[in-house]
Amino acid sequence: MSNPGEAPALLYTEDEDELRTTVRKFLADRASWQAVLAFTEADPLIHQSTHPSPRRDDKVWRGLVEVGVPGLAVPESLGGAGASWREVAVVAEELGRAVAPTPFLGSTVLATAALLGVHAVGEADVAGTLGELAAGTQTAALAVPVSTAPSEGPFGTVTVAADGTLGGTVTSVADAATAAVLIVPAAGDAGPGLYLVAAADARVEPFLTLDLTRGLANVTLEGAPARLLAAGEPAAAALSGALVTGAAVLASEQLGVAERCLELTVEHLRSRYQFGRPLGSFQGLKHRLADLWVAIAQARATARYAADRVAEQDEDAAVAAAVAQAHGSPVAVRAAEECVQMHGGLGFTWEHPAHLYLKRARSDALALGTADRHRSHLGELVDLPPG
Repeated sequence: MSNPGEAPALLYTEDEDELRTTVRKFLADRASWQAVLAFTEADPLIHQSTHPSPRRDDKVWRGLVEVGVPGLAVPESLGGAGASWREVAVVAEELGRAVAPTPFLGSTVLATAALLGVHAVGEADVAGTLGELAAGTQTAALAVPVSTAPSEGPFGTVTVAADGTLGGTVTSVADAATAAVLIVPAAGDAGPGLYLVAAADARVEPFLTLDLTRGLANVTLEGAPARLLAAGEPAAAALSGALVTGAAVLASEQLGVAERCLELTVEHLRSRYQFGRPLGSFQGLKHRLADLWVAIAQARATARYAADRVAEQDEDAAVAAAVAQAHGSPVAVRAAEECVQMHGGLGFTWEHPAHLYLKRARSDALALGTADRHRSHLGELVDLPPG
């Protein structure tokens, strides 16, 4: 923890650099863009199968489990690695660079953050569930629409019956199709609450989305047995904290997408020639790349600050996450669009990875709140008058 008044350390630590090297090497081996493309092409949802794929590459996920990724943010006393959300954000960068199909956002980030929030207030014993998530023996999903922003409190779509069971539908839940348990916000007579539901007790229906590397599903609960984790203000705080953490970590994923798109574009412009000159020597293209590089450098600063503030459980975390999303989300989209355009006709082909990054950037721009929604919420957080 940093001392009060001390400037946050935005540079990567030696441990973070080692973690990055390990994860990048692993993903290069098991999640090359060719492998990711092949995985998406095999998705039964595309072929209208009656048995849709869960859209998780198990060999990639097992490797991340071996590295200890799912338990990075979980304390050692609960079976985790005892690291922090800074390390989780480093992994998010690498997963963004690889656009790897994993339940990382839904389970390792959103669900884990919600359970850690519940554990912090001590309303329910979630040590066992956290230990299982940290060990990678099962995954979980936070049952909120993936578009939910931290400023929102989605407690209205699921209700609690008199017998304590849950009923209702939640649309577009990230990584629900692979989850063993669901953490469900629900509203009852006693107010809002967070509940733990076995995925087997819900109807989880995956559907085809723009980004085939991140599965979404609609979750329907009909008299589903549930265990209350937190109620009232602690439940709202745990949910809000999970969404803020998710937005902060997602900014690092978007940073990874943008960085890789810039690298691919520079490599292409250096190797391709027109009129006897490298494409990269043309002034107009150089200026566009320089402007993009500056924007990505700024996105890195905002993403790192957001990850650090979340890791420190700082009161500025919500502001930092909103800033990171307001700036970094459009940068990732811009980098992916430039990648497609500057590759010319090649960038529009299925056999080039540019479309994978554009789809991830576009879908991430909608996840956990759009840039405009974060800007609006930022104004509220810092007491700026509207207009």
